[in-house]
Amino acid sequence: MGRGRQKAKHTKVARELKYFSPDTNYGALEKELATKNDSGDEYVDKWADDFDDEFDTGHDQNKSA
Repeated sequence: MGRGRQKAKHTKVARELKYFSPDTNYGALEKELATKNDSGDEYVDKWADDFDDEFDTGHDQNKSA
């Protein structure tokens, strides 16, 4: 009980956010999308592993010692 005013305020804010549409600067958007990426034409995965999945320790891990 006593949550009516809080819920009404929350609903009002949610509705304002839902239907709010800021002015879009299409000129700036076009410039941003038209600029060429300086990193090159090929895709470079920055999260890719630099090493193989197997450890290069000089011995076979499958053989028992």
